[in-house]
Amino acid sequence: MLLAMDVGNTNTVLGLFEEDALVHDWRIRTEVHMTEDEYGILLKNLLETQDLPLSVITDVIVSCVVPPVLNHIEGFCHKYFETEPLVVGPGIRTGMPILYDNPKEVGADRIVNAVAAYETFRSAVIVVDFGTATTFDYVSERGEYMGGVICPGILISCEALFQKASKLPRVEIFAKPKSILAKNTIASMNAGIVYGYAGLVEGIIARMKREIQKPLAVVATGGLAPLIASECPAIEKVDDFLTLKGLKILFERNRR
Repeated sequence: MLLAMDVGNTNTVLGLFEEDALVHDWRIRTEVHMTEDEYGILLKNLLETQDLPLSVITDVIVSCVVPPVLNHIEGFCHKYFETEPLVVGPGIRTGMPILYDNPKEVGADRIVNAVAAYETFRSAVIVVDFGTATTFDYVSERGEYMGGVICPGILISCEALFQKASKLPRVEIFAKPKSILAKNTIASMNAGIVYGYAGLVEGIIARMKREIQKPLAVVATGGLAPLIASECPAIEKVDDFLTLKGLKILFERNRR
């Protein structure tokens, strides 16, 4: 089986593929100081919940935007699977021209999402990824990565509001506000964050479409994508597993 690992600044998403099917997935916190053995214990425990041994994993592909974590993951793969993980980065075959001033600057997760989205739609597409940062990436109808936008993520915005406004409490954003006309402080913050962020997303997509001036699809992914997408008519589809699907595609393209 193939283990796909998407290591973000806040969360790490793991996906287990059997042939072309994603059979299991898990989301854990990204811990910069987690050791190779801690990764081994964690994955062993996760697999045991599905009555699977570590030995079912034969290959690993990793997308990582946290450099200190990558060394530990590579060591973990060497020790527990006796395999060299395929790491998404410079030199990997993506099958997608990266038309960026410096292609090496583009985050691995953004490339993985772009590849998966283009394979899904086979047309021009904007990918919105609600992660630690919220990214907007445009892929042309010819399958070229054209660039995009990076914004502070929703949780970063929430934390900044809590830290900089001394009388405002820390709030968790999990549900759609009941009304834009909130009647208490927490509800007011919730409405401001959800509807304000939805307005940001709608506005950026509209500006991108005006500049591109071509028909295109819009797909969203990331933990808070379903919540924000429900308030954004411009987002046509939410795909929770877009990044894992992209990792599987890249693994196939690089093992031939």
